[in-house]
Amino acid sequence: MGTVAEPKVTGTQQPLAANLGWLLAQAAHTLNTELTAALERLFVSPRAYCVLSGAMSGEYTQTEIAHMVGLDKTTMVVTLDQLEADGLAKRVPSSEDRRARVVAVTKAGERKVAEAEKIVNQIHADVLASLPQGQRKQFVEALTALVGGRLSEPVACSHPVRRRS
Repeated sequence: MGTVAEPKVTGTQQPLAANLGWLLAQAAHTLNTELTAALERLFVSPRAYCVLSGAMSGEYTQTEIAHMVGLDKTTMVVTLDQLEADGLAKRVPSSEDRRARVVAVTKAGERKVAEAEKIVNQIHADVLASLPQGQRKQFVEALTALVGGRLSEPVACSHPVRRRS
C-alpha cells in the first residue's frame, strides 16, 4: 500500500490546512477548473454538462434542475438560453402540467453529454487515483453523505455567499 501524498500547501495557506471549508472549496475550485479546461474542446461548460445530465434523468422544470445542480434562477436562465441557442436543449410543456415548462435534451445534447461524460469520468478517475485504492469509494460515499445530509441546503444568512464562477 502506497503512502498518501501531502497536499501542496504553501506557507501562506498552512493555517488553512485543517480548515474543512477551505479544503472543500480549494478541491472544488481546482477540479472545476480542470473540467472547464478539458470540456472547452466540446464547447460545453461543467455547468451546462450538469444541467443537461440532470435534464436527461427525468422530466424536470428549469427550477427543479437549478435546485438539483445548485444554480440560482438567473444563472439557470442564462445557461438554458445558451443551451437552446446551441441546439442542445429546449423548453417544452410538461406532460403533467401544461402550464409548466420542462427541459428536454435534444439528440445533439445527448451526444454532447455522452462525449463530455467520457472526459468527466476520466478526470474523476485521475483525481481519485491520488487516494489509495481502498479509500476512493469511501471518500465519494462520505462526500455524498455530507451533501445529501448535513450540507444539503445552505443556511440563511444576511450576506449570501457567492459561488466561484
